[in-house]
Amino acid sequence: MINVRTTDLVDGFRHSSPYVNAHRGKTFVIMLGGEAIKHENFRNIINDISLLNTLGIRIVLVYGARPQIDEALTKAKIACEYHQHTRITDADSLDVISGVAGSLQLQIMARLSMSLANTPMQGTQINVVSGNFVIAQPLGVIDGIDFCHSGKVRRIDVAGINRQLDQNSIVIHGPVAASVTGESFNLTAEEVATQIAIRIKADKVIGFCADQGLLDPDGQVIAELMPSEAEALLQSYDDGKANCSAAKPFLLAAIKACRSGVPRCHLISGEVDGAILQELFSREGIGTQVVTEPAEQVRQARIDDIGGILNLIRPLEKQGILVRRSREQLEVEIDRFTISERDGLVVACAALYPFEDSHVGELACLAVDPEYRSADRGTELVRMIQQKAKRMGIETLFALTTHSIHWFLEHGFVPADVSDLPPQKQQMYNLQRRSKILKMEI
Repeated sequence: MINVRTTDLVDGFRHSSPYVNAHRGKTFVIMLGGEAIKHENFRNIINDISLLNTLGIRIVLVYGARPQIDEALTKAKIACEYHQHTRITDADSLDVISGVAGSLQLQIMARLSMSLANTPMQGTQINVVSGNFVIAQPLGVIDGIDFCHSGKVRRIDVAGINRQLDQNSIVIHGPVAASVTGESFNLTAEEVATQIAIRIKADKVIGFCADQGLLDPDGQVIAELMPSEAEALLQSYDDGKANCSAAKPFLLAAIKACRSGVPRCHLISGEVDGAILQELFSREGIGTQVVTEPAEQVRQARIDDIGGILNLIRPLEKQGILVRRSREQLEVEIDRFTISERDGLVVACAALYPFEDSHVGELACLAVDPEYRSADRGTELVRMIQQKAKRMGIETLFALTTHSIHWFLEHGFVPADVSDLPPQKQQMYNLQRRSKILKMEI
C-alpha cells in the first residue's frame, strides 16, 4: 500500500528544490513586527527563519515592538503623543521603549539559539549578531513640534553587516539606534528594514501581517503589485474606498524599497504556520509581493534556458505530442525560442522557424507547464511569436499538431493541407505522425 504522506513529502520536496537553489546565497531582510512576536505562531516563524539560514540564505532580522511599547507605556502611565502619525518620544518614553526593545531582542535571540531534540532546530547552531550597524539622527522639529528622541536612519554600516552575513550569522536589529553623539533614538522598524535593504542591496524584504497579504474588495489575496499599483491601493485607503489596512506601513516601505532597487517585497501572514516557506518555496506563493518588474516575463530564450526547456518538452515528447529534440539541437536553435519565465523557472516555451526564400514560418514546440495552464500563457506566447514573425517579414504562420487542433483553431488558425507547406517542410513531413496542419495569415 502506498504511503500517501511520503508521496506528498517527496513531491513537495522536488517542487521546492529549484527555489532552494535560487535563494541560496541571496540576502533577505525580514521585518518581524511586534504583532507577529505576540502571536502564538511566533515560535514557528523563528523555526522557519532558522531553516532559511541553514539553507544558505543571508538574513537580516529587523524587529518592531509597537504593541509591546504601547502596553508598557500605558502600564507606566505615560501618555503617547503623535504628530504626522509618528510617535513623539520624550526622555521618559525612551527609557520604556529601550527596555521593551532590549527585552524583545533577548527573547528573539534566545529562540534562535534553541537546539532542543525533537524540534525543527535540533542540531543547529546559529550565530545571531547585533551591534551598532545603524546610526540614527533626530527627526528634529517639524511644524513647530519637537520630536525629541524620535529619529531616522542616518547611516548604515554596510561593510559590518556583510562581514557578519558572510560568516552565515543572522544580523538582528531593533527599533532603537544610537547617534554619533551617543544619544539613543526611537525609529520605526519599517524604516530600519527599508534602509538596510536598500544599502546592502538585499534581494527581498519580507514582512508579516494578520491577513495572508493584501486583500482585494472580494477578500482575495492580491498576488502581485507594481509600486504604482501599490500607491493607488494606499490612496484608496486614504480616500476611504477600501478598509484601512494594518499593512499600510509595510506597503509604504515596500514602495520605497522597490523604487530604490530591491527587486521584491513580500507580505505574508504572521498567523499561519509555515507562511514564509510557502511563499518562498512554492511556485505561486500565498502572499502579496510588490515587485520592480513582473514575477513572470516573456523573453527571448538564452543558452542557459535549455535545461528548463528540456524539463518542459521531455514529458510531451514521451507522450508523442512533440517531436523529440536533443540538447545539441536546442543549443543550435536556441535563438528560435521564446520563453515565459517565472521566478527563474521556464514555465512555457515556443519556437519560430522561418523558411528561407519565402514569407512563411512555423510555430513549433509550444509547451506550457501543467501547473500554469490555467492562465493564458500559451496565448501570450503565440502573440509574441506573431510579433516576432512580422518583424522578420513572415506573412503566413504554420503549426503542426496531433493533440491541440481546437486550441489552434480558437486562436485564429485555419485548417491547411500538406500542399500548403513550403517545399522544404513538405519533404520533412512525417506521414506516420499524421499531424494536422493549420495556418494563419499575419
